[in-house]
Amino acid sequence: MACGQVSLVPMTSDDPAPIARSLATRSELSPGEAEAVLGLLAAAARDDGQQAVSEQGRLQLRGGARPGVSHLLLSVDGELVGYAQLEDTDPVEAPAAELVVHPVHRGYGHGRALGAALLAASGKRLRVWAHGGHSAARHLAQGLGLTLFRELRQMRRPLAGFELPDPVLPEGVTVRTFVPGQDDAAWLAVNAEAFAHHPEQGSLTQRDLDDRKAESWFDPRGFFLAERESDGQLIGFHWTKVHQEERLGEVYVLGVRPGVQGGGLGKALTLIGLRHLAAEGLPTAMLYVDADNKAAVSVYERLGFTTYETDLMYRTET
Repeated sequence: MACGQVSLVPMTSDDPAPIARSLATRSELSPGEAEAVLGLLAAAARDDGQQAVSEQGRLQLRGGARPGVSHLLLSVDGELVGYAQLEDTDPVEAPAAELVVHPVHRGYGHGRALGAALLAASGKRLRVWAHGGHSAARHLAQGLGLTLFRELRQMRRPLAGFELPDPVLPEGVTVRTFVPGQDDAAWLAVNAEAFAHHPEQGSLTQRDLDDRKAESWFDPRGFFLAERESDGQLIGFHWTKVHQEERLGEVYVLGVRPGVQGGGLGKALTLIGLRHLAAEGLPTAMLYVDADNKAAVSVYERLGFTTYETDLMYRTET
């Protein structure tokens, strides 16, 4: 899962003529503003073939103010043409943001204007995703003085017509499905431990979990928890997700508690989730993994995954 960085969409950086822009910054969006932003995002996704703002960013459009989150609305003649979201919650990493310009309004310097506003608001400390690695997005990132430092791969494998091996759980481990309300606190604790090195995923709160449970795609039948039989302690999990429109299954979040890794639990949980997605009739499964996580990439390749596309992250020099 990719969360909380700047997301750049293809656009040119040159402004062919002066344009009277207005830029408003909000700590929270009104219902009307949220709907306008969602409409802009939908138009961009249809044109680009991918979302310009992460799932976490889209969830943060509604539900009132969020600590450290601000919204930048760029308009021309009263029409919303660009949007950016800035999140400054990590005590160590640079503030993170996402931005998008409506496809009809690209090529007029709006992306550069939003990028400059984000740099100013973040004190010139910023992280940026270029989803799909488009050349125009790379050009914009470079124009903003950002340098490449991370590569995230989306990997996919077919599910239909392929046999998946039987999962082999370590001795003394059982697997059941998530019970909303009952398992929230235990899952958040294990997630924080498993992703202590990953600031976006590891910092999820009860509010973040509640946001996801409220989404139409949430299905506890596809959220698997591994417990130790001796004490009932949660030691691992595989949360799957179904993208109904694309008929695509996702290895949404997979984690194993530190100290339990290396015993085959991660592979077994992966297979349990993939078999569930295949049983749902989905033809393809996807996942995200950092390119420099060689061990994980190797495991997924052995399970039949291949790289589908690559996202590049840029940041200011620190």
